[in-house]
Amino acid sequence: MLQALMNLLSLCFRPFGHDSSTSGNFESAGVGKEGKDGLLWYRDIGRYGSGDFSMAVVQANQVLEDKCQIESGLFGTFIGVYDGHGGPDASSYVCDHLFRHFQAISADAQGVVAAETIQRAFHATEEGFTTLVSELWTTCPQIATTGSCCLVGVIFQQTLFVANLGDSRVVLGKKVGSTGDIAAIQLSTEHNANNEAIRHELKELHPNDPQIVVLKHGVWRVKGIIQVVSETQFILHIVSK
Repeated sequence: MLQALMNLLSLCFRPFGHDSSTSGNFESAGVGKEGKDGLLWYRDIGRYGSGDFSMAVVQANQVLEDKCQIESGLFGTFIGVYDGHGGPDASSYVCDHLFRHFQAISADAQGVVAAETIQRAFHATEEGFTTLVSELWTTCPQIATTGSCCLVGVIFQQTLFVANLGDSRVVLGKKVGSTGDIAAIQLSTEHNANNEAIRHELKELHPNDPQIVVLKHGVWRVKGIIQVVSETQFILHIVSK
């Protein structure tokens, strides 16, 4: 199962993203053309290295708040999906900094990737954004209301690491026998206040705040406002070949 995913997303990808110098050269590399249909942006499936790649984004807000990236190198392959809310500031910051922290921490460990590598990168990114908010909130108060879910997959030496903060989900498609059917296998769980264990932990962390989690319109929310929680409950799954 993991080998099929590795064939699709392994080291054959070159880095790309909003700041990549290769971002304008996908068509020449064999990747399908870019297109836009109303609020849908997509890149047709095409050949890239030895795998197939495609992506699509549906814009649900006036300003697109979501970011994603794929990077590759000696550390393996890094995939990040950042579902922003309240504005694009947080998701843009994560897209700009999380992989850089991951890369630096991996380099300090002689290129070895472990669960701690990803967790430290998450912590460093969260601390950096918190510092930025503290510096800017008097002149740019709206930045304090932004946030981002963060879903990361790292393939290193035939091991898949999946780290999740928020509502996003990793699903692996697996062929079923010779029928050609595809079965969806969930590899991560949502990380929000609807999870009873997370609600319990939040109440323990904030014993003097009876409103730390509130059931609103049938959904549990932190302070009655938002579902996702902070990095204190970091969730990471490891799948070996």
